[in-house]
Amino acid sequence: MKIRKVLVSQPKPTTEKSPYFDLAEKYNLKLEFRPFIQVEGVSAKEFRQEKINILSHTGIIFTSRTAIDHFFRICGELRITVPDTMKYFCISEATAFYLQKYIVYRKRKIFYGDKKVDDMTKILLKHKTEKFLVPLSDIHKENIPGLLDQLKLKYTKAILYRTVASDLSDIKDLKEYDIVAFYTPSGIKSLFQNFPNFVQDTTIIAAFGPATAEAVEECGLRLDIKAPTSKCLSMTMAIEEFIKRYNRENKVK
Repeated sequence: MKIRKVLVSQPKPTTEKSPYFDLAEKYNLKLEFRPFIQVEGVSAKEFRQEKINILSHTGIIFTSRTAIDHFFRICGELRITVPDTMKYFCISEATAFYLQKYIVYRKRKIFYGDKKVDDMTKILLKHKTEKFLVPLSDIHKENIPGLLDQLKLKYTKAILYRTVASDLSDIKDLKEYDIVAFYTPSGIKSLFQNFPNFVQDTTIIAAFGPATAEAVEECGLRLDIKAPTSKCLSMTMAIEEFIKRYNRENKVK
């Protein structure tokens, strides 16, 4: 048996320079990209049930572009005008620049780190009198809320969007894929929501990140490819290493 077909549970890369395409060319693989999860916003009615007054906060902490999109979406649906005095704290410069989609960037108080918690610590401590709002997904990391707790700052978590399983009903049989690559625990959950009778058998399961790997094993699946590792920092590197070993063991030319 030769590895021929790989299903990646993510959107197709927007650039042809993706290492996935290099991998496909090198090993003559057929790649398919299909997100197993998608993001949907909570409704204005649902947000009202959280009983959060956006305008009682003086600073917003954004951890992603998605959080920015849904914050301004909710404000629009509730007809809330965010005051010019609002301060914005972003996890990275790229996230901060994305604010230009919604505000006049140069006229606002915007602060950003370098994707490091330590950077955010310094910034937040300089503004410790603010009352922060943190827009999040229903499934989120606790690094920023945990940091705010540690620094004893005032904040409110606002769940503005959620991660849900995609409809994969057009995929008739996962057995047609030799490798299925997962990037999130939610992707594993979606797998069983869409294919409740899934039996792994010879299907090779790849997982990126410790949380995803743990989700694979908790579901009783065999974890064949794990990334990142000290040797393979990316999913494509880990898949290539597996294919090399697989081909040697099975004497595939």
